[in-house]
Amino acid sequence: MVEAVPEVETDLLIVGAGPAGLYGAYYAGFRGMSVTLVDSLPELGGQVSALYPEKAILDVAGFVNVKGRELVEQLVEQAASAKPKYLLGRTATSLTHDEESISMGLDDGTVVRAKVIIITAGIGKFTPRPLPAGEGWEDRGLVFFVPSFAEYAGRDVVIVGGGDSAFDWAHHLEPIASTITLVHRRDKFRAHQATIDAVLAGSTEVVTKAQVTALNGEYHVESVEITTADGDVLVRPAQSVVAALGFVADLSAMQEWGLEFDKRHIRVDTAMRTNLPRVFAAGDITEYAGKVRLIAVGFGEVATAVNNAAVLVDPDAHVFPGHSSEGS
Repeated sequence: MVEAVPEVETDLLIVGAGPAGLYGAYYAGFRGMSVTLVDSLPELGGQVSALYPEKAILDVAGFVNVKGRELVEQLVEQAASAKPKYLLGRTATSLTHDEESISMGLDDGTVVRAKVIIITAGIGKFTPRPLPAGEGWEDRGLVFFVPSFAEYAGRDVVIVGGGDSAFDWAHHLEPIASTITLVHRRDKFRAHQATIDAVLAGSTEVVTKAQVTALNGEYHVESVEITTADGDVLVRPAQSVVAALGFVADLSAMQEWGLEFDKRHIRVDTAMRTNLPRVFAAGDITEYAGKVRLIAVGFGEVATAVNNAAVLVDPDAHVFPGHSSEGS
């Protein structure tokens, strides 16, 4: 017996659940559309949640200073009014369309049928760079990002990396965890200097010119081996290992859908339309003359895309929805 392919029907499918995608979900609900979001990451927030959840974001209107995690939380709460369906941890692999709808296949076999699609995928699908010594340790103590801190209370944590994420997590986990060890292959870092200074001034042990070369434990990681450039081997306790080594972007699936690209970005017009019917794009993935890649710009672009998509979902609708501040 052949197992039936799960299907999802929706007015609008948004590919990418970062800030632009989440705001697009809210705005789709504001325009009366049903909306589904798909993202290859297992949590909402896209690059913001995965790479710099605790970093201050300074370019969003209305916020003098907002942490990435807090911004995502606000966007998720705002989007909830649209009752979106989230398909997380799944990658869009195929795209077919007819005159009235589009079908998108996901890597788990799900098929989403939508009247309109908006791609807000940032840099495309991005997967964490692997920790060479970590093979086989996922779900046994090895993780690639830290969406929340509470679960690390009282643990020995080893963080591998030298960028913003590594230092942000070390700084915020230090008062919660039992011990923090940060390991980096170089003695120079790519993080914000204020965060580096805070970590170096704290109790975190920073081991440079070194690499984690082994994870040890029976069912769950219990310790790690760190090999320095001089050949010394250090052993540190660890119930959690965070590999903050960055991510690898992958646009290969989208590049097979027939979209017009300008190098690594999708070309759009002033309505955020791509060259494919019923397919729009917004946010960092787009390209047009004068493009500026800011979160704030992505919000405006996805609102433009949703308003223009609304006419395709409902031919009686208008592109301009009226002012959101007006009463009903």
